[in-house]
Amino acid sequence: MTLDDLRKKYDKLQLKYGAKELDSIYNGGCSKNPDICFVFMNPTGRNIASSKTWKGLKAPWIGTKNIWDLFYEVNLLDKDIYKKIKTIKGSDWTEEFAIDVYDDVEKHKFFITNLGKCTQIDARPLPDSVYKEYLHLLEKEIELINPKVIVLFGNQVSSIVLNEKISVSQCRKQKFIKVINDKEYDCYSVFYPVGNGRFNIGKSIEDIKYIINSLNKN
Repeated sequence: MTLDDLRKKYDKLQLKYGAKELDSIYNGGCSKNPDICFVFMNPTGRNIASSKTWKGLKAPWIGTKNIWDLFYEVNLLDKDIYKKIKTIKGSDWTEEFAIDVYDDVEKHKFFITNLGKCTQIDARPLPDSVYKEYLHLLEKEIELINPKVIVLFGNQVSSIVLNEKISVSQCRKQKFIKVINDKEYDCYSVFYPVGNGRFNIGKSIEDIKYIINSLNKN
């Protein structure tokens, strides 16, 4: 199975759980042994790649601004790319610029994905039951890319992926082990840094810097 094979499964689940007029958003970045795999919740229609008229990358956070602040602050994004993201309108992203951004992501050896790939019109909450339908697909995704570390954003995503009740505020910088097909993956739970969690972005940056420093020491 490949990442492309998984996309067909994500598209079927989009019809079941997502907005019918929008496409699934898959993943992007370094897909071969990345240093970090970042796992968010699920995409929304703010990602312009979810439009059915968009023929380019169907990758997370295309046409948005705030999340790129985090990646820039932890030194995972080049300054010229970041400056362009911050100066153009989200609607002005082109398919070519999206490739430039994700080439930069790949260069910095990280991978961006969501637990749920079902794009919603807005940031409405999804029940655990929907995310759990995606869990085995995320596990296959992780197995295929083989990251050194997995960063899980927020209580809900962390709890479902790790199969235990997680409160990020109680386990900052704490390493968890996720076993997939007898292989152990190091995981960290980090505050969700956008939307309602924007006020926690400083804590997210601090914790991700700690994770990167730990990686570099090893």
